[in-house]
Amino acid sequence: MNCSKISDIVYEYSGNEPDGENAMPFLNQLQVWFHTLICPDCAREIEKLELSRRVMREDFLPSSAVLPDGRSWQSIEDSIMARINAQEETDAQTYAVPGGLSTRGWVIAGVIIMVSLVTAFFGLDFKNIAAETGTSFLLPVGIVIGTVLTTYGALFIGSHLKELTERFDL
Repeated sequence: MNCSKISDIVYEYSGNEPDGENAMPFLNQLQVWFHTLICPDCAREIEKLELSRRVMREDFLPSSAVLPDGRSWQSIEDSIMARINAQEETDAQTYAVPGGLSTRGWVIAGVIIMVSLVTAFFGLDFKNIAAETGTSFLLPVGIVIGTVLTTYGALFIGSHLKELTERFDL
């Protein structure tokens, strides 16, 4: 019998108890035993499988429900889940990104941007450039100003969405 057929037989009956209803038939047990006498590779593989199944069945979780300090596994699970829930509630209540600008900082930055955009028209260079190029220069300037203000407004509203919806009852 070849190794693949033996491994199929072993894997087919590996989850069943030896004395259970779906135990490996005696003829299959003899085939596997005889093959493992001849093939050391299959013998090692079957031994590894049985060892891993025993570890998973017996040693994966402790057999006792009480820890050495007297607490049970259930109490540890409850305390861990309570901490996770408390952390989720804390995270849900936090609006600002750590290290980000507060609402006052956003307003001050908006005023500075607005003043700098408006005062750009009063510079000496702007008058010279506008005089040389005519009104065709005003279209790109208007597009830049509109893009800057729209981007700033979108970022401000997006970063303060929860605060704004609570303040205006939306």
